[in-house]
Amino acid sequence: MQRYAKLLSTGCYLPEIKVTNDDLRVKFAHLPEFVDKMEASSGITCRWLAPREWAASDIALPAAQQALAKAGLRPEDVDLIILGTDSPDYITPATSVVLQHKLGAVNAGTFDIGCACASFPTAYATAAGWIATNPAIKTVLVVGVYMMSKLTADLEPTGFFYGDGAGAAVLVADDKPGFIGGAAQAGGAYHHHWGIYSGATFEPASVESVQAGRTTVKMLERYPPEINHAGWPRLTRKLAASCGFSLEEIDFIIFTQVRKASIELVMKDLGLPMEKTHTIMEDWGYTGSACIPMALHDAIEKQKIRSGDRVVLVGSGVGYNQAACAFFMP
Repeated sequence: MQRYAKLLSTGCYLPEIKVTNDDLRVKFAHLPEFVDKMEASSGITCRWLAPREWAASDIALPAAQQALAKAGLRPEDVDLIILGTDSPDYITPATSVVLQHKLGAVNAGTFDIGCACASFPTAYATAAGWIATNPAIKTVLVVGVYMMSKLTADLEPTGFFYGDGAGAAVLVADDKPGFIGGAAQAGGAYHHHWGIYSGATFEPASVESVQAGRTTVKMLERYPPEINHAGWPRLTRKLAASCGFSLEEIDFIIFTQVRKASIELVMKDLGLPMEKTHTIMEDWGYTGSACIPMALHDAIEKQKIRSGDRVVLVGSGVGYNQAACAFFMP
């Protein structure tokens, strides 16, 4: 019997500490009009932060719990946890094992996927592959979590974007087609543009690197906008061609939630109306590795996605990585 991955439920967690753009106007008072320009460019008006004593796994936990509760499953029912993030609890061990422990998913294997904001579509496609090829894997919990705010220097300008959050999805084995397929592309020449460049093997953390701020996230060179403006449509067309459907047959599509104007431009390029997408960055900020599952959950909750819809997820992460996947909504 052919096995397919079916989306059973989703979950989402948004922390409680609200940081508005007015708050940031005070913080960045030394940069006149900075916040106004960033708001106009991104569409972001506020973001939400977790308590500073929390780690990424603490943010992932309630999203995972909600997804399991909506699926009517217990943590013990999970066979595999795949967690995507580039703001992990530790360099090692994996954040997924910490989540497994906190969740009580005692029967689950785990691993992390670390391709920044492309992590969730990558993890979703990976989970579908495990389900399709391993009869023992019946239930997979896929989680995206983001806490880059805690890895950002206090007056780092890119801190405007970062909100904390987590999204989760439960995938189960089914005999009817659910998961359709995935696609990926990358541009490694941009790996030095934006990242955390001290604290691992390239440059182990030292007193000097900490004092110089190299253990926090930095944008060293600006990413050209066309990376997403051209890359997202190209990847979507690649996915559609490889999976045998047309762009017109996409019922709903969700992109990395960093800049609303980019999504509008890409939707026009693809010939799709804005009614076929959903954005959350306006009120939730840029939640990186978590933004796609959070937007997916919110769109489902608002009944923008319905049973039978062909849904596409397109993620773009620093490095850069880009990944997409498609599935039918059960």
